[in-house]
Amino acid sequence: EFFAGHFPQEPVMPGVLTIEALAQTGAVAILSLPEKREKTAYFGGIDKCVFAENSAGDKVRLETKIIKTKGPVGIGEAVASVDGKVVVRAELTFMIG
Repeated sequence: EFFAGHFPQEPVMPGVLTIEALAQTGAVAILSLPEKREKTAYFGGIDKCVFAENSAGDKVRLETKIIKTKGPVGIGEAVASVDGKVVVRAELTFMIG
C-alpha cells in the first residue's frame, strides 16, 4: 500500500521503512547480549545515514552489528543490501531500559 504514492510509475521502498527494519534487527542484536537480556530496547537515533534506491519486490538483507556499548547505550552499524549492493547504511543508537 505504501508504494502507491512512492512513486506511481517507479515504486521504490521508502527509506524510512528500511531504517525501521534495521532498527528492529538492531534491537534483537543488542538484546541478545547477555547483560541486556530481558530488557527493552528503544530506538535512540540515526547518524551517518546514506540511502540508495531499492524497488518494490526486492529481497532486502538486513544486518545490524552492535559495535559499541556503554551503560544503557548501544551503537549499531546497520546495512541493508539487495544482491550485495548496499541500499542503506547507517549508525543506529539504542537505549536499553
